Order: sequence, then C-alpha cells, then structure tokens
Amino acid sequence: MDATTEDPAAAAVRQWGREAPDAVLLDGFHALKHALRFGAPVRTAVASDKAAALRLAADLAPDLAGTLDGLLVEIPAAELRALVPRVHPTGVAGLAGRRDRGDNLAALTARPRRAPVVVLDNPRNLGNVGAVVRLAAGFGATGVVTTGDLDPWHPNAVRSGAGLHYATAVEQLPYDGLPLGPRYVLDPEGADIRALTLPDDALLVFGSERHGVSPELRATADHLVALPMRPQVSSYNLATSVAMALFHWGARSGAGPAPEPHTAG
Repeated sequence: MDATTEDPAAAAVRQWGREAPDAVLLDGFHALKHALRFGAPVRTAVASDKAAALRLAADLAPDLAGTLDGLLVEIPAAELRALVPRVHPTGVAGLAGRRDRGDNLAALTARPRRAPVVVLDNPRNLGNVGAVVRLAAGFGATGVVTTGDLDPWHPNAVRSGAGLHYATAVEQLPYDGLPLGPRYVLDPEGADIRALTLPDDALLVFGSERHGVSPELRATADHLVALPMRPQVSSYNLATSVAMALFHWGARSGAGPAPEPHTAG
C-alpha cells in the first residue's frame, strides 16, 4: 500500500511515532481543547471513538467543533493504549510543540507586569504543579516558574493542568534567573496575608508542603506572608495555598479575571 492509499488510522499512528519523542502529550479531551484554544501548535490528535469526542465538543467546546472534526483521527482502542502511558477516560490524545521559551521569558520579564508570577520552589509532586498551572491560567497570572530539577512540562503535570500550560508562561529557572519584582514568600512566620495588598508585579513564592521554601530563597524575600490557618493544622496543599494567595491578590487589586459562567469542562 503506497502513501496515497494508506489507511488514515495507520498513518496517524505512524505520525505519532515520529512526533512523540520531542512533543508535549495532550492527554484527554480537555487538555487538547485548552491547548487549541490558547494557540498550541498541535501536530496530531487521535481518538478511539471520534463520534463520542465530537459529541463532547458540541457540549463543552462548540467553538472548536469544526477544528476537532478536521484534526481528530479515529484509531482502534488497542492502538491508543499502545501510544500513551494511561488512556484518558475520554479516549482522546494529542501531541503538540512546547510553548516557545523565548515568548515565556519575555512575558515573565516584561515590566510593568499586570499580574503576579507564581514561583514554586523545588516542587516534588507533578500533579500539584499541574494544578497550580491550571489555577494560574484561571486567575490570569503572568506565569508559573519552578526551581529545582522537576520539569513543569512533564506529561503528568500537563495532564493535571488540563492543557493550560499554553494559557500562561510556564518555565523552569534557577534562583539567579527569577524575574524581577517584589518577593512575597509564603512562610508560617510571615505577616497575615489578610492585612496586605499584593502588588500586580509580585513574585508569589511557595515551597513544598514538607520542606517549605529553601533558606536561600527565603533569605531574598521582601516580605514573608502567612495564610490564616487553624492551630495544630500543619499545612495546606500547595495548590490550595496558591489559590488562596491569587484570590486575595485579585480581590484586593481588582485585577483578576471577570467572573464568567463556569462549567466543569
């Protein structure tokens, strides 16, 4: 069979094999939907049941129904299981290029900023990183920066972030490469966040639940900030802490996104 008559499913699987090594895995309908909405360079997309995926699009993303109809290629469920580590319940997956690093760095370093940068100091849980990216995208934060050796674009983080890495600037940077701006480091010994107004150009710095912010980064803080917490409760989940801080910023500054009708998709 020559290339002009190759079965579309077989051709899609072959293309996936070529593209996968250096591509971002978009795991599930929602990740693909968000990536497309925010300009991701999607290279290929497959579904084990294209008709079901298009019904999801009609319900949750009618703005993308035509795009997805032209993009998705139906492949057998067994082939999909061979392509991805864990098949998403929606039976959809895609591959895309990363958001351009130069564009991310330009957004992170531009001054003045109209929204904070979230800094995660040496995070260890990829699911938490993705959840923070999703929050940052929803609140309209400038971006999410991680320090340490964990890649914030790891497939597990992109899956947890529902593809919203393309909606904000997500980068891994060293301590001496962090964006400029007043550093508000979350720390139990800090001032109550309710007494503060977080500026739009703030760096909001969070450590892990177990270890907190490193001494090196804590020493560079312009302000130590504490979240209200009942005595004898040891910590909040990382994503919960970020959500509380971003909500406080938006409520005080009035700069957060305007509320819109919400759906779970």
